[in-house]
Amino acid sequence: QVQLVESGGGLVQAGGSLRLSCAASGRTFSGYTMGWFRQAPGKEREFVCGIRGNTGTTYYADSVKGRFTISRDNALNTMYLQMNSLKPEDTAVYYCAATSRTLYYPTYVAPRNYDYWGQGTQVTVSS
Repeated sequence: QVQLVESGGGLVQAGGSLRLSCAASGRTFSGYTMGWFRQAPGKEREFVCGIRGNTGTTYYADSVKGRFTISRDNALNTMYLQMNSLKPEDTAVYYCAATSRTLYYPTYVAPRNYDYWGQGTQVTVSS
């Protein structure tokens, strides 16, 4: 079992930056596929980005390419989401997720394929 705890959300002006963290505890972390999702009010939860275990291969939704960077530090059992050039449309609750499975496109964009979830952290981008 893996438990995930998110932090780093907050209020930022458009064009600003935030870094989210997702700390994992429990069983092994390095081999897990992990990802970030977000959900805005009245909308479905959507995939933001993902990172493979061991290889560290990354994948980004088109809406965040060039602005967001996903990374992980296996020694610290922590995953990060660096968000730059934030836009008001990035406003949402951001969730980290993990699975022991190896996921490939398009399976890694589907929330149902992740077994473990954090509690979510609010990101609000003002105009």
